Amino acid sequence: MNIRLSLFTTALACTAFTGLAQANDSTTSSNPVPYKYGMPLQVAKVVALTEPATLECKVITADMKYIDNNGRPEEISYRKLSDACQLQN
Repeated sequence: MNIRLSLFTTALACTAFTGLAQANDSTTSSNPVPYKYGMPLQVAKVVALTEPATLECKVITADMKYIDNNGRPEEISYRKLSDACQLQN
C-alpha cells in the first residue's frame, strides 16, 4: 500500500513539474514588440538583455525581457550598436 502511494505521489509531482516547464516555455516564445522612439515603457525590473554575438561594430537588434509595473512579463526589441563597438578606439 505504501509503495502505491509513493508511486502515485511521484507521478503527480512529475506531472506538476512538466506542466510548469511547459508554462514557462509558452511565455518565453513570444515575439518581442519592436521599440519605436517615444514609446512609453513601464519597466519595474529588467530580467534579461540579449543580443547576437558579433565581432563587427555594427547596428544590431537586441531584446529586453522585463516585468512591467503591473507584474506582467514583457519583451521588447530595439536597435543598438553591438558590444564590439566598445572595444574599438
